[in-house]
Amino acid sequence: MPRLPNNRQRLAIVGATGSGKTTAAAWHLSQRDVDLMPWIVYDFKYDELINSIEHAQQITFDDPIPTRPGVYIIHPRSNDDLAISDHMKRIWAAEDVGVFIDEMHMLGTANVGFRDLLTQGRSEYIPMIYCSQRPVWVDRFAFSEADFFHVFRLNHVGDRQTIAEYIQIPGVRNFEDHKIVTDIPPQYHSYYYAVARNELEPVSPVPDHAAILDTFNTKLKRLHASI
Repeated sequence: MPRLPNNRQRLAIVGATGSGKTTAAAWHLSQRDVDLMPWIVYDFKYDELINSIEHAQQITFDDPIPTRPGVYIIHPRSNDDLAISDHMKRIWAAEDVGVFIDEMHMLGTANVGFRDLLTQGRSEYIPMIYCSQRPVWVDRFAFSEADFFHVFRLNHVGDRQTIAEYIQIPGVRNFEDHKIVTDIPPQYHSYYYAVARNELEPVSPVPDHAAILDTFNTKLKRLHASI
């Protein structure tokens, strides 16, 4: 895997159902310093892998924003738009909190709290990982403010074109020649793009669920033991 984001950057992960997107997102989270800062996971679909993380804590919108390191999972409902926005504003005020969103299209295209984190979160040291299976349904700020893209198979050409708008390939000036549009990676394979370096690289599948959970356990077990 090429260079990963730091604690002031945001990573957009896109891919169709079954492409490997969700597993890769969990792997990315496992590589972050969850043992040094709190990471809040907005889990709309009760993902089995995310909810298998040992020592992860379940929280609600009514709980204070965590200050201790660890993984904190919240399960929003589809009609929780205002509660999510307010919660994200509280994260922005708290600072030094990572944010993971498993299906960001559930936030809609104009969630104020989400936009605040995207446009102002860097200075508050709020790293972000967010995922979607349908980029055309997502707030464009999620892509214009991304520092890295991890792109899996996208079945709809409109989704591929949406992402291609934000991935610049030297010499390519139209969608018909853009690799993201024309070269659909095999299952679990992907492309990784670093915006600042303007580098697009093919990526092999990430480790399996057992390895990902083991990484989480190694970090969080040590943290849990110190409490």
